Amino acid sequence: MNKNNSDIFTVLRSISKNPDASQRNLAKKIGFSLGKLNYCLKALKQKGLVKVKNFKNNKNKQNYLYILTPKGISEKARLTVNFMNLKMKEYDELKKDLTKDVDSSKS
Repeated sequence: MNKNNSDIFTVLRSISKNPDASQRNLAKKIGFSLGKLNYCLKALKQKGLVKVKNFKNNKNKQNYLYILTPKGISEKARLTVNFMNLKMKEYDELKKDLTKDVDSSKS
């Protein structure tokens, strides 16, 4: 998984867990600068992966609700599968390396 996909996965996952969190709180939670998160959210919105809704009756117009679109949910699922496949591959490689190390120490 490249860095861009990893960032997208992180943002989509965070939004699905905390749709009513502010950008500031989301950024803090995932370790992004506020500017980076804002940039990512705009890109995700342009791709049709996220909808942004503000609370019209709220006096604080900075409050938004971030919603994954069906396309966003599908992309999150695809990235999750890719992430898990990568982790399983890493695990298998580490296991293979450890087995080699144990076998070579027995010789």
